[in-house]
Amino acid sequence: MLDFYFLQDNESQPSYPEQAHLSYAGELDDHTFKNLQDKKVIGKQFEYYSDFRWPTEVISQMERIISENKLQDDTDVQQLMSIFEAAAMKKSGLIAYGD
Repeated sequence: MLDFYFLQDNESQPSYPEQAHLSYAGELDDHTFKNLQDKKVIGKQFEYYSDFRWPTEVISQMERIISENKLQDDTDVQQLMSIFEAAAMKKSGLIAYGD
């Protein structure tokens, strides 16, 4: 699973979530992640089995892609959007840890 945690844009990136006591935001499985890349929602520069960060600006760009391509009803997109919505409620970016 690829686990997402809330991380403010101005916070430094910890090596692992327990180090910074980050709050869990959600997860994506590898199949969903690949589908989202195939739909060009998630860029190919992000790898499922690596750690990466999505600041609020990157999340906004992905939300724009979803909207412009009318993908809101797609089940893979809905999983991602639930993570984005939680981040928006906390006014936070996200950090992902692949395991």
